[in-house]
Amino acid sequence: MRPLENRLLDSMVRAQAAELEPDPDIVLVNIDENSLVSMEKEAGRWPWPRVVHAELLEGLAAQKPRAIVFDIMFTEPDQFRPQDDAAFAETVAQHRNTYFPLLRLPPDRDAKGARIAEVAGALGFTKTAGADAEARVAVVPPLILPPEQWRVGLISFTEDADGVGRRYLLRETVGGWHIPSLPARVAVDLGYPIPDADDLVLAWRGTKNAFPRVSYSDLYEDFKRSARKRPADEFTGRIVIIGTAATGLHDQRVTPIDSLHPGAEILGTAIENLKNGRAMHYASPLVPAGTGVALLLLLYLAFRRGVDARATGATLAVVTASLLAGQYLLVGRLVLLPLLAPLAAGWTFYAAAGLAEYLRERRARQEAVSMFSRFVNPHVVAQLLDRGIETSRRDVTLLFSDIRGFTTLSETRSPEEVVALINRYFSLQVDVVWRNGGTLDKYIGDCIMAMWGAPLDDANHARNAVACALDMADTLQDFKRELGAEHLEFDVGIGLHSGPAVVGLIGSEKRREYTAIGDTVNLASRIEGLTKDAKRRILVSRETMQLCAGAFDFVSCGTFPVKGRAQPVELFEPRRKT
Repeated sequence: MRPLENRLLDSMVRAQAAELEPDPDIVLVNIDENSLVSMEKEAGRWPWPRVVHAELLEGLAAQKPRAIVFDIMFTEPDQFRPQDDAAFAETVAQHRNTYFPLLRLPPDRDAKGARIAEVAGALGFTKTAGADAEARVAVVPPLILPPEQWRVGLISFTEDADGVGRRYLLRETVGGWHIPSLPARVAVDLGYPIPDADDLVLAWRGTKNAFPRVSYSDLYEDFKRSARKRPADEFTGRIVIIGTAATGLHDQRVTPIDSLHPGAEILGTAIENLKNGRAMHYASPLVPAGTGVALLLLLYLAFRRGVDARATGATLAVVTASLLAGQYLLVGRLVLLPLLAPLAAGWTFYAAAGLAEYLRERRARQEAVSMFSRFVNPHVVAQLLDRGIETSRRDVTLLFSDIRGFTTLSETRSPEEVVALINRYFSLQVDVVWRNGGTLDKYIGDCIMAMWGAPLDDANHARNAVACALDMADTLQDFKRELGAEHLEFDVGIGLHSGPAVVGLIGSEKRREYTAIGDTVNLASRIEGLTKDAKRRILVSRETMQLCAGAFDFVSCGTFPVKGRAQPVELFEPRRKT
């Protein structure tokens, strides 16, 4: 995640930097494309004679800047114009606020380099407690200058693993000796405090080319005029950096600000950071780690406790936006807090847990659809599942329908035919139950148990149940004609009773069924059993009769003792109104 994390932070750094103005006390003198073209007649092609730099240095020094920093290497003497090198060295000797880069050769060449103890004074190296007196280092100072003018430092801009430079070297330690960077050397001489660290995470200001800058050729030409056009105090009290900005001179680096950032601007940013005590700091790794752990824990608890996944996702989105906003504000306070990894972990966990929850719910829904499609009309199942399935006490009407005389009918048929007949009968009667809004509870042998008022609410559960019983009796007659058994003693007994019952998923962990239990169920079953004694096809209790509110005619059949009940039960036979 680090490359993406860096890109996110870089975008925030870039946005914050664009709102800031660079320090006006740091000015760049750029050797740009215009300078290369304008000075070709006088100075020739790049590199120019060192006397050109000497003349520019004299003009700058006359305005008394705090420091003049060359971001140009002077490591090789000019073999054809030694007098120009001498003129430049003479000018530098007159102005001790000039600074130059120190070229660091690859470390594998240190064994053939100079003995540090012998050059430390001239190059500004500092000795630590464990310094090796025999240590060597491969560096190249500005050899066109005498050692007493070697006010130098390394210009090492450190690139991270992704190729983007975010840090500037403050010092390199070789054999216990500290080799300062050029910004650090300038800062020490100007009295700016230096962090006790090997490098500095740069705090940027402005966009590319935001530093106050002057074209080298414009300044050079103005210094040569007898009547100058530029202000005489343009560089007074400022830090002047002379560097190459022309694309063809290849001093471009990749930074969070731009993919082609001039090296002189990067050097100026490092000096500005030391001058103003500004630098970026990475937050402790414990902060993003703790954020990630907290996110995962809260998400785990949310899914564990059954919080709606949509609400959890919305909350996570708000938290993500808040954390990113906080991350952006912290960048403005020079704190880099990597949060992409913990946020990615949180969203990955949410996606995985949400998918698992969805699959569980889908499986449960499919199981519920499969189970409830046996009980109620299929178009009711979706409505039922949307409302949820709860075990509760409800007022319902129970219907029990048992076949009479089926044994006689089946004596002349094979077992396969008997099964086919009973299945056909059940199919016809279940259609009747569903058509009247009932719920098929179960089959008990050749008996059908159905109920009204659950799982969906039904204010007319008794009326619909009685209507179903009458339709079931008519369907029986149709079934008998279909079999050619009109004259056989083949009939049904149907008993109904209304009252409270516990309704829901009841059973063991391995097998549950949606059913009703309670005294209402037991009495409805007993009433069905009394139809044979009362010689009636349909019997209902007084409670059911009263709930029908005059929708049917009822004929009293008297009272009957019921097993398990002290008081006899008054039963009625329903008939359609004529």
